[in-house]
Amino acid sequence: MQDILEAIMAVEGSDESGRQLAGLAGLPVPRSYRGVVVRADEAGMFEGLDTRDKDPRKSLHVQEVPTPELAPGEALVAVMASAINYNTVWTSIFEPLPTFKFLQRYARVSALTARHDLPYHVVGSDAAGVVLRTGPGVTKWKAGDEVVAHCLSVELEDAAGHDDTMLDPQQRIWGFETNFGGLAELAVVKANQLMPKPRHLTWEEAASPGLVNSTAYRQLVSHHGANMKQGDVVLIWGASGGLGGYATQLALNGGAIPICVVSSPDKAELCRRMGAELVIDRAAEGFRFWSDEHTQDPEEWRRLGERIRELTGGEDPDIVFEHPGRETFGASVYVAKRGGTVVTCASTSGYQHQYDNRYLWMHLKRIVGSHFANYHEAWQANRLVALGQIHPTVSRTYPLEQTGRAAYEVHRNQHQGKVGVRCLAPTDGLGVRDPELRSRHEDAIHRFRGR
Repeated sequence: MQDILEAIMAVEGSDESGRQLAGLAGLPVPRSYRGVVVRADEAGMFEGLDTRDKDPRKSLHVQEVPTPELAPGEALVAVMASAINYNTVWTSIFEPLPTFKFLQRYARVSALTARHDLPYHVVGSDAAGVVLRTGPGVTKWKAGDEVVAHCLSVELEDAAGHDDTMLDPQQRIWGFETNFGGLAELAVVKANQLMPKPRHLTWEEAASPGLVNSTAYRQLVSHHGANMKQGDVVLIWGASGGLGGYATQLALNGGAIPICVVSSPDKAELCRRMGAELVIDRAAEGFRFWSDEHTQDPEEWRRLGERIRELTGGEDPDIVFEHPGRETFGASVYVAKRGGTVVTCASTSGYQHQYDNRYLWMHLKRIVGSHFANYHEAWQANRLVALGQIHPTVSRTYPLEQTGRAAYEVHRNQHQGKVGVRCLAPTDGLGVRDPELRSRHEDAIHRFRGR
């Protein structure tokens, strides 16, 4: 592994890195590598504890694991950096169920997928790094290519997947529903997960947008989601967070009008630094959508609607960008405009949603479910990053050995934007190949740093 790292580091500062890194094809593939894992024999370790009290620092381990053989259509990537997503948090606390169930199900697909059913699960759904090897049938990518990986794993043997790969019955999220994920020194991906690394970004910056930026793109911009257009009023919950930070940028970049809902003055300031003018600090303004554990407060929905109209000059949201779930969903359905859309991709505050259906059916609103993105959507989202129109939201990074701590911070909502993890990269700041483009966006790239 050290030889691989030295070869990658040897081209640091070069704008011809791809050509020079082609020599990686001549280096032997290590028989094993370090990965962040959860273990099957620990799946019951948090039984009886409340979700908040389950600690990823106890369940996420860095251990040496065997390097798997490549199947046709796959690539082996030397991972320089990765990032923490909520699915890694869910994996680490074994909710809503241990991910070993996913690996067992995937193993039944074929003799090749049986490799994934192991007593450990190498997690992680983001990665930036360098291709080491490609399996039979891969023609687009070669050893030495600097890449980022999106997290859609799909078999594409069913007709249903060929209109929208997210509808394929064998669609899975890499590193969550499959093994050999990105929080590791090596990762196994399907070649159609790979995209060019944005050349002006560092490894840790390039690794951070993959899952959340692609998810926000499909949810907000794609015709499979809300199909946002210029001038749309978009209510964005958690607008400075991992998903919301990209939704806010996509809304601004696409000519929409974001209303950023946050929970602190610091987060409100971050939204303004991104260019948003309409911000609601729901903590400062005392919004409480539930009067007790079982009862929502419609008066608070109405107060939120009035606050939105005050900011917009009387307009209701065309689109509500939903992901908190239980805590906010009733309010989201209420405040969306007549004929508007609530588009949801997660339920970080709870999966069981309650809302007053009268405000949905009588006002002809829509609820749209959105889950990650297909390859085309992920590619388009990554292209916006590569062009310098959308920027990474990394607030801090940790070495691979401290992945548990990084996941703990995300679990306890002690973070802003994205929390990065250095895998092979020894320090932050490496991997920039286009310093000129970077210099034009330095302030935007660093907006979230240190928060």
